[in-house]
Amino acid sequence: MDILLGLLAVVVILGIAFVMSNDRKNINYFGIGVMLLAQLVTTFIMFKTQIGATIINAISWGFNKLIEYGSEGVSFVLGGFVFEEGGAGVFFFNVLLLIIFFATILSVLTYLKILPFIIKYVGLGLSYITRLPKVESFNAVNSIFFGQSEAIIAIKSQFKQLNNNRLYIVSASAMGSVSASIVGAYIGILPADYVLVALPLNMFSALIVASLIAPVRVPKEEDHVDIQDVSNAKSFFEAMGNGALDGGKIALIVAAMLIAFIASLELVNAAFAGLFNGLTLQQTLGYIISPIAILMGIPAAEVIDAGAIMGTKIVTNEFVAMLEFQGMLDSVSEKTVGIVTVFLTSFANFSSIGIIAGTVQGIDSEKGAKVSGFGMKLLIGATLASMLSGTMAGLFL
Repeated sequence: MDILLGLLAVVVILGIAFVMSNDRKNINYFGIGVMLLAQLVTTFIMFKTQIGATIINAISWGFNKLIEYGSEGVSFVLGGFVFEEGGAGVFFFNVLLLIIFFATILSVLTYLKILPFIIKYVGLGLSYITRLPKVESFNAVNSIFFGQSEAIIAIKSQFKQLNNNRLYIVSASAMGSVSASIVGAYIGILPADYVLVALPLNMFSALIVASLIAPVRVPKEEDHVDIQDVSNAKSFFEAMGNGALDGGKIALIVAAMLIAFIASLELVNAAFAGLFNGLTLQQTLGYIISPIAILMGIPAAEVIDAGAIMGTKIVTNEFVAMLEFQGMLDSVSEKTVGIVTVFLTSFANFSSIGIIAGTVQGIDSEKGAKVSGFGMKLLIGATLASMLSGTMAGLFL
């Protein structure tokens, strides 16, 4: 029964994207089918085979070792501070500040041409097997490693050849994924195995939904990608310094956004409680999302609470939702933990519209205005993609 509901959820999600499509005649059904199959195979291997378990454990071990090394740096600078276990100070210093170290590693790997090499050829392989244009494929893979702004900047030399549909797909990939520099922070909050599986699932989901909503057909002679190196460092140590500074900015931005969003959420909930007899915004969103959440595989007894977390992520950001969900991990089923964690591991929220539109505006003001124009359509598509990823995880839990 759960499998039938999951398959129905996939049909509903893809059906909504199909209804939203602006060019149904040019939908790349072959590529969509290949990517759906890739999601099923990836999720099956990761959740149901010893090889998958070994891969996840190895990657988790690697991230945990990096977290240990990063913690040494944090401890050296802030070792004299003592925080109450579970307090906000623990989160900021033991989770957010680790972003600095991860951003440094990412910057060094980019300077050494290791990441660009991987991204380029994995992107070309993705383009070959799905028949998607090379720019869109490269950008989708690039978005797994870099943040929304950095991923888009990496293809800025291609912007002249991007029409509205191609611009939508590029933006959707940026919104539907997360930056590798903050994956370590996510792992500090939610189970690592589900966070890691979410990375490839969300890459495919973003492309699947975006390819339905904004189909593209690019003539072979025009299908090429000119990669703009995202690293401007002239030396190894400059790359380290740039990564550390970028990571520091990200950590402070996330902290500032958490302060603003959590405080605003409390304010809104106070107003809701007065107007609707104690009902909170999260509970309202839980009721709205519950029908699709049930199809995704979340047990009926947990669907309102899970839907509330999912809704919180959409109206605030993934960190706010993850912190709320962290306190629920012991009280909900493993299936709910997996589905919701995969759903939360993306940038699909209202604030991302401004980030992506602002980045594109800085590259091309005309195209920036177009991104702002389809901002809500972008958010709906990215949310559908997160739901598709969560559903795929639920099929094997």
